[in-house]
Amino acid sequence: MKIDIKTGLVLEGGGMRGVFTSGVLDAFMKNNLYFHYVVAVSAGACNGMSYMSRQPRRARISNIDYLARYDYIGLRHLVTQGCIFDQKLLYEQFPKELLPFDFQEFWKHAHEFEVVATNCNTGKAEYLHEYGDIQRSLDIVKASSSLPYVSKITMVDGKPMLDGGIVDSIPINRAIETGHSRNVVILTRNKGWRDMGKDRKVPNFIYKKYPRLRVALSHRHESYNKQLQKIEDLEASGQIVCIRPKRPLEVERMTRDTEKLERLYEEGFALGEDFCRQLNTEN
Repeated sequence: MKIDIKTGLVLEGGGMRGVFTSGVLDAFMKNNLYFHYVVAVSAGACNGMSYMSRQPRRARISNIDYLARYDYIGLRHLVTQGCIFDQKLLYEQFPKELLPFDFQEFWKHAHEFEVVATNCNTGKAEYLHEYGDIQRSLDIVKASSSLPYVSKITMVDGKPMLDGGIVDSIPINRAIETGHSRNVVILTRNKGWRDMGKDRKVPNFIYKKYPRLRVALSHRHESYNKQLQKIEDLEASGQIVCIRPKRPLEVERMTRDTEKLERLYEEGFALGEDFCRQLNTEN
């Protein structure tokens, strides 16, 4: 595959499965491989931020080393902050103090980076940029990662936003619509996996102010499976290249076992290295 201005990079979410993506992206940065366009959702957006700011291993430290140190996933955070993740730690202390984020470098490349969030009013995806404001940059990625039911709604530009994965878990259509005819897609599930959950109508008392959001949530499993099928069809036709875990997954969205996380990160790094070697061989 030729990497040029027509080539996009698509980053799926998946909670802690995103350590796979951080491994792939660290391998890309090691090999100085940067894409001209990146569209990312949820955990993919968090990892994509460190990729766009050219900070190798930052996402790995956040996802593995600091998880062990700060234990930022748990019901106590849901009780105290309204989110199962410690958002104060992740979106304030990490980027500003404990694991400084290079906003200046990020903004040099931010025009190449889109983050997917779900607009609760419309029930549709929005594709967000930020080129110079620290707080809005953090709000965008926080909105994209705000899981329904276990996170507070995040306001961006006066609009209520939640996890982009509700309606666009793998934003390949967005990459194609923006003129990127070739795409590399980093996934966090094994090939052939399908969501076996059943869609059910969301009761009116849940998100009662947002009926269109309820509709989107009521079709979430079906929508995700359709996206997975499209990805496999595009891959089979040679229109995209997918990098996904090959070993059976032992990490789920809320996994806190750092040994399992480390293994998944290392698998992502190795597959990222393989991709870069193959690119060098072809070119």
